Amino acid sequence: MVQYDPRNWVGVLTQTHGSVLPRLAPRVLLIALLGAAASYLFEIYKFKLPPMAHTMVGAALGLLLVFRTNTSYDRYWEGRKLLGGGANRLRDLMRQVAGGVSGEEGHQLCQELRRQIILFFGLQRQYLRNERDLSEFKEMTEAEKALLEPLNARPVAYLAIMSQLINDAHLKGLLNDALYRNIDLSLGQLMDNLGGAERILKTPVPFAYAQHIKGFLFIFCFTLPFVLAEPTGRWNVLASAGVAYALFGIEEIGVEIEDPFGDDPNDLPLEAMEEGLKKVTSDLLAMQRH
Repeated sequence: MVQYDPRNWVGVLTQTHGSVLPRLAPRVLLIALLGAAASYLFEIYKFKLPPMAHTMVGAALGLLLVFRTNTSYDRYWEGRKLLGGGANRLRDLMRQVAGGVSGEEGHQLCQELRRQIILFFGLQRQYLRNERDLSEFKEMTEAEKALLEPLNARPVAYLAIMSQLINDAHLKGLLNDALYRNIDLSLGQLMDNLGGAERILKTPVPFAYAQHIKGFLFIFCFTLPFVLAEPTGRWNVLASAGVAYALFGIEEIGVEIEDPFGDDPNDLPLEAMEEGLKKVTSDLLAMQRH
Protein backbone atom coordinates (compact mmCIF):
# COMPACT_ATOMS: atom_id res chain seq x y z
CA MET A 1 0.00 0.00 0.00
CA VAL A 2 1.30 3.46 -0.94
CA GLN A 3 1.88 5.71 2.07
CA TYR A 4 1.49 9.43 1.37
CA ASP A 5 0.72 12.77 2.97
CA PRO A 6 -2.73 13.91 1.76
CA ARG A 7 -1.84 17.50 2.69
CA ASN A 8 1.16 17.52 0.34
CA TRP A 9 -0.75 18.50 -2.79
CA VAL A 10 2.29 18.80 -5.05
CA GLY A 11 3.83 15.57 -3.78
CA VAL A 12 0.65 13.59 -4.36
CA LEU A 13 0.18 15.14 -7.81
CA THR A 14 3.71 14.37 -9.01
CA GLN A 15 4.16 10.90 -7.51
CA THR A 16 4.08 8.10 -10.07
CA HIS A 17 4.38 5.10 -7.73
CA GLY A 18 0.88 3.76 -7.25
CA SER A 19 -0.54 5.94 -10.03
CA VAL A 20 -2.60 4.47 -12.86
CA LEU A 21 -1.06 6.97 -15.29
CA PRO A 22 1.61 4.60 -16.69
CA ARG A 23 -1.11 2.14 -17.76
CA LEU A 24 -3.24 4.94 -19.18
CA ALA A 25 -0.46 6.53 -21.22
CA PRO A 26 -0.79 4.37 -24.38
CA ARG A 27 -4.56 4.85 -24.55
CA VAL A 28 -4.39 8.58 -23.85
CA LEU A 29 -1.64 8.98 -26.46
CA LEU A 30 -3.76 7.15 -29.02
CA ILE A 31 -6.70 9.46 -28.32
CA ALA A 32 -4.39 12.47 -28.68
CA LEU A 33 -3.26 11.18 -32.09
CA LEU A 34 -6.89 10.72 -33.08
CA GLY A 35 -7.46 14.29 -31.96
CA ALA A 36 -4.75 15.48 -34.33
CA ALA A 37 -6.22 13.42 -37.16
CA ALA A 38 -9.73 14.70 -36.41
CA SER A 39 -8.52 18.34 -36.50
CA TYR A 40 -6.83 17.72 -39.84
CA LEU A 41 -9.91 16.09 -41.35
CA PHE A 42 -12.09 18.95 -40.14
CA GLU A 43 -9.79 21.62 -41.54
CA ILE A 44 -9.47 19.93 -44.94
CA TYR A 45 -12.80 18.17 -45.42
CA LYS A 46 -14.97 19.68 -42.68
CA PHE A 47 -15.53 16.16 -41.35
CA LYS A 48 -17.04 15.96 -37.89
CA LEU A 49 -19.51 13.96 -35.84
CA PRO A 50 -22.64 15.51 -34.35
CA PRO A 51 -22.44 15.98 -30.57
CA MET A 52 -25.99 14.78 -29.86
CA ALA A 53 -25.12 11.11 -29.22
CA HIS A 54 -22.23 11.94 -26.87
CA THR A 55 -24.36 14.44 -24.99
CA MET A 56 -27.11 11.88 -24.47
CA VAL A 57 -24.90 8.96 -23.39
CA GLY A 58 -22.28 10.96 -21.44
CA ALA A 59 -24.37 11.03 -18.27
CA ALA A 60 -25.06 7.30 -18.53
CA LEU A 61 -21.34 6.60 -18.95
CA GLY A 62 -20.57 8.73 -15.91
CA LEU A 63 -23.04 6.79 -13.79
CA LEU A 64 -21.56 3.49 -14.95
CA LEU A 65 -18.04 4.61 -14.09
CA VAL A 66 -19.08 5.84 -10.64
CA PHE A 67 -20.90 2.60 -9.96
CA ARG A 68 -17.86 0.60 -11.13
CA THR A 69 -15.51 2.50 -8.85
CA ASN A 70 -17.85 2.36 -5.87
CA THR A 71 -18.30 -1.39 -6.32
CA SER A 72 -14.54 -1.90 -6.38
CA TYR A 73 -14.00 0.28 -3.31
CA ASP A 74 -16.71 -1.62 -1.44
CA ARG A 75 -14.75 -4.82 -2.15
CA TYR A 76 -11.51 -3.12 -1.07
CA TRP A 77 -12.94 -1.82 2.21
CA GLU A 78 -14.73 -5.08 2.98
CA GLY A 79 -11.46 -6.93 2.43
CA ARG A 80 -9.72 -4.55 4.83
CA LYS A 81 -12.36 -5.07 7.50
CA LEU A 82 -12.18 -8.85 7.15
CA LEU A 83 -8.39 -9.00 7.35
CA GLY A 84 -8.30 -6.47 10.19
CA GLY A 85 -10.97 -8.42 12.05
CA GLY A 86 -9.00 -11.63 11.54
CA ALA A 87 -5.81 -10.01 12.85
CA ASN A 88 -7.71 -8.74 15.89
CA ARG A 89 -9.06 -12.25 16.54
CA LEU A 90 -5.54 -13.66 16.37
CA ARG A 91 -4.21 -11.03 18.77
CA ASP A 92 -7.10 -11.65 21.12
CA LEU A 93 -6.53 -15.39 20.89
CA MET A 94 -2.95 -14.85 22.04
CA ARG A 95 -4.16 -12.54 24.82
CA GLN A 96 -6.67 -15.06 26.10
CA VAL A 97 -4.15 -17.87 26.32
CA ALA A 98 -1.26 -15.75 27.63
CA GLY A 99 -3.49 -14.34 30.36
CA GLY A 100 -5.14 -17.64 31.22
CA VAL A 101 -2.21 -19.99 31.70
CA SER A 102 0.90 -19.99 33.83
CA GLY A 103 3.93 -22.10 34.56
CA GLU A 104 6.40 -23.72 32.19
CA GLU A 105 3.77 -25.77 30.37
CA GLY A 106 1.66 -22.67 29.91
CA HIS A 107 4.64 -20.79 28.49
CA GLN A 108 5.36 -23.60 26.03
CA LEU A 109 1.72 -23.52 24.96
CA CYS A 110 1.95 -19.77 24.34
CA GLN A 111 5.13 -20.19 22.31
CA GLU A 112 3.55 -22.87 20.14
CA LEU A 113 0.34 -20.89 19.75
CA ARG A 114 2.25 -17.80 18.64
CA ARG A 115 4.11 -19.86 16.05
CA GLN A 116 0.82 -21.22 14.72
CA ILE A 117 -0.84 -17.79 14.70
CA ILE A 118 1.94 -16.33 12.55
CA LEU A 119 1.88 -19.32 10.22
CA PHE A 120 -1.89 -19.13 9.85
CA PHE A 121 -1.77 -15.48 8.80
CA GLY A 122 1.02 -16.26 6.33
CA LEU A 123 -0.93 -19.17 4.86
CA GLN A 124 -3.98 -16.93 4.59
CA ARG A 125 -1.89 -14.33 2.73
CA GLN A 126 -0.63 -16.96 0.31
CA TYR A 127 -4.11 -18.37 -0.21
CA LEU A 128 -5.60 -14.98 -1.06
CA ARG A 129 -2.79 -14.37 -3.55
CA ASN A 130 -2.89 -17.85 -5.12
CA GLU A 131 0.66 -18.57 -3.96
CA ARG A 132 1.91 -22.05 -3.05
CA ASP A 133 5.54 -21.85 -1.88
CA LEU A 134 5.76 -23.20 1.67
CA SER A 135 9.54 -22.80 1.81
CA GLU A 136 9.17 -19.17 2.95
CA PHE A 137 7.85 -20.39 6.31
CA LYS A 138 11.03 -21.15 8.20
CA GLU A 139 9.19 -22.01 11.43
CA MET A 140 6.92 -24.59 9.78
CA THR A 141 7.80 -28.18 10.63
CA GLU A 142 8.46 -30.75 7.95
CA ALA A 143 5.43 -32.73 9.10
CA GLU A 144 3.23 -29.66 8.63
CA LYS A 145 4.68 -29.03 5.18
CA ALA A 146 4.04 -32.61 4.14
CA LEU A 147 0.47 -32.36 5.40
CA LEU A 148 -0.29 -29.01 3.77
CA GLU A 149 1.57 -29.40 0.45
CA PRO A 150 -1.20 -31.25 -1.46
CA LEU A 151 -4.05 -29.21 0.02
CA ASN A 152 -5.84 -26.30 -1.64
CA ALA A 153 -7.44 -24.51 1.34
CA ARG A 154 -4.33 -24.55 3.51
CA PRO A 155 -5.39 -21.91 6.07
CA VAL A 156 -8.60 -23.83 6.72
CA ALA A 157 -6.58 -26.98 7.40
CA TYR A 158 -4.21 -25.05 9.63
CA LEU A 159 -7.13 -23.83 11.71
CA ALA A 160 -7.80 -27.50 12.40
CA ILE A 161 -4.19 -27.86 13.61
CA MET A 162 -4.69 -24.87 15.90
CA SER A 163 -7.92 -26.42 17.18
CA GLN A 164 -6.03 -29.61 18.03
CA LEU A 165 -3.46 -27.61 20.01
CA ILE A 166 -6.20 -25.86 22.01
CA ASN A 167 -8.12 -29.09 22.54
CA ASP A 168 -5.02 -30.91 23.80
CA ALA A 169 -4.29 -28.04 26.19
CA HIS A 170 -7.84 -28.23 27.50
CA LEU A 171 -7.61 -31.97 28.06
CA LYS A 172 -4.36 -31.44 29.99
CA GLY A 173 -6.12 -28.95 32.25
CA LEU A 174 -4.12 -25.92 31.04
CA LEU A 175 -7.30 -24.19 29.85
CA ASN A 176 -10.50 -24.10 31.88
CA ASP A 177 -13.87 -24.76 30.26
CA ALA A 178 -14.90 -21.10 29.92
CA LEU A 179 -11.60 -20.09 28.32
CA TYR A 180 -11.71 -23.09 26.01
CA ARG A 181 -15.18 -22.11 24.76
CA ASN A 182 -14.10 -18.51 24.17
CA ILE A 183 -11.05 -19.62 22.22
CA ASP A 184 -13.16 -21.95 20.11
CA LEU A 185 -15.46 -19.02 19.29
CA SER A 186 -12.42 -17.00 18.20
CA LEU A 187 -11.34 -19.81 15.88
CA GLY A 188 -14.84 -19.90 14.42
CA GLN A 189 -14.68 -16.16 13.75
CA LEU A 190 -11.34 -16.63 12.00
CA MET A 191 -13.03 -19.15 9.73
CA ASP A 192 -15.85 -16.69 9.01
CA ASN A 193 -13.41 -13.89 8.16
CA LEU A 194 -11.44 -16.16 5.87
CA GLY A 195 -14.66 -17.20 4.14
CA GLY A 196 -15.60 -13.55 3.62
CA ALA A 197 -12.22 -12.78 2.06
CA GLU A 198 -12.55 -15.88 -0.11
CA ARG A 199 -15.95 -14.60 -1.28
CA ILE A 200 -14.34 -11.39 -2.51
CA LEU A 201 -11.48 -13.29 -4.14
CA LYS A 202 -13.67 -15.73 -6.04
CA THR A 203 -16.52 -13.39 -7.01
CA PRO A 204 -15.20 -10.80 -9.46
CA VAL A 205 -17.31 -8.06 -10.99
CA PRO A 206 -19.57 -9.88 -13.49
CA PHE A 207 -17.89 -10.22 -16.89
CA ALA A 208 -20.86 -8.86 -18.83
CA TYR A 209 -20.74 -5.64 -16.79
CA ALA A 210 -16.97 -5.24 -17.09
CA GLN A 211 -17.05 -5.93 -20.84
CA HIS A 212 -19.93 -3.55 -21.48
CA ILE A 213 -18.39 -0.62 -19.64
CA LYS A 214 -15.04 -1.11 -21.42
CA GLY A 215 -16.78 -1.29 -24.79
CA PHE A 216 -18.93 1.73 -24.00
CA LEU A 217 -15.88 3.70 -22.84
CA PHE A 218 -13.88 2.66 -25.91
CA ILE A 219 -16.54 3.83 -28.36
CA PHE A 220 -17.14 7.09 -26.49
CA CYS A 221 -13.47 8.09 -26.21
CA PHE A 222 -12.40 6.98 -29.68
CA THR A 223 -15.18 8.96 -31.38
CA LEU A 224 -14.93 12.00 -29.10
CA PRO A 225 -12.08 13.70 -31.05
CA PHE A 226 -14.33 13.92 -34.10
CA VAL A 227 -17.03 15.57 -31.98
CA LEU A 228 -14.60 18.10 -30.46
CA ALA A 229 -12.89 18.89 -33.76
CA GLU A 230 -15.05 21.95 -34.52
CA PRO A 231 -15.46 23.58 -31.07
CA THR A 232 -11.83 23.06 -29.92
CA GLY A 233 -10.00 23.48 -33.23
CA ARG A 234 -6.27 22.90 -32.89
CA TRP A 235 -6.69 22.38 -29.15
CA ASN A 236 -8.49 19.15 -29.96
CA VAL A 237 -5.41 17.08 -29.14
CA LEU A 238 -5.27 18.34 -25.54
CA ALA A 239 -9.04 18.38 -25.07
CA SER A 240 -9.49 14.80 -26.28
CA ALA A 241 -6.51 13.54 -24.28
CA GLY A 242 -7.78 15.28 -21.14
CA VAL A 243 -11.23 13.75 -21.35
CA ALA A 244 -9.75 10.33 -22.13
CA TYR A 245 -7.38 10.60 -19.16
CA ALA A 246 -10.28 11.38 -16.83
CA LEU A 247 -12.61 8.63 -18.04
CA PHE A 248 -10.03 5.89 -18.57
CA GLY A 249 -8.49 6.78 -15.20
CA ILE A 250 -11.74 6.33 -13.28
CA GLU A 251 -12.29 2.93 -14.87
CA GLU A 252 -8.67 1.86 -14.28
CA ILE A 253 -8.84 2.78 -10.59
CA GLY A 254 -11.82 0.43 -10.26
CA VAL A 255 -9.80 -2.34 -11.88
CA GLU A 256 -6.79 -1.58 -9.64
CA ILE A 257 -8.62 -2.01 -6.33
CA GLU A 258 -11.12 -4.70 -7.37
CA ASP A 259 -8.86 -7.42 -5.94
CA PRO A 260 -7.55 -5.95 -2.66
CA PHE A 261 -5.38 -8.92 -1.69
CA GLY A 262 -2.71 -8.75 -4.40
CA ASP A 263 0.74 -7.17 -4.27
CA ASP A 264 0.09 -4.08 -6.40
CA PRO A 265 1.01 -0.68 -4.84
CA ASN A 266 -2.64 0.08 -3.99
CA ASP A 267 -3.51 -3.33 -2.56
CA LEU A 268 -3.88 -4.04 1.13
CA PRO A 269 -0.61 -4.16 3.14
CA LEU A 270 -0.73 -7.84 4.10
CA GLU A 271 3.00 -8.00 4.82
CA ALA A 272 2.81 -4.99 7.14
CA MET A 273 -0.18 -6.51 8.94
CA GLU A 274 1.77 -9.75 9.34
CA GLU A 275 4.77 -7.90 10.82
CA GLY A 276 2.48 -6.05 13.20
CA LEU A 277 0.95 -9.34 14.30
CA LYS A 278 4.40 -10.75 15.00
CA LYS A 279 5.31 -7.79 17.21
CA VAL A 280 2.06 -7.79 19.19
CA THR A 281 2.10 -11.53 19.83
CA SER A 282 5.76 -11.32 20.83
CA ASP A 283 4.90 -8.65 23.39
CA LEU A 284 2.03 -10.76 24.74
CA LEU A 285 4.31 -13.77 24.98
CA ALA A 286 6.85 -11.74 26.95
CA MET A 287 4.14 -10.72 29.44
CA GLN A 288 2.95 -14.29 30.02
CA ARG A 289 3.55 -15.57 33.56
CA HIS A 290 6.11 -18.37 33.90
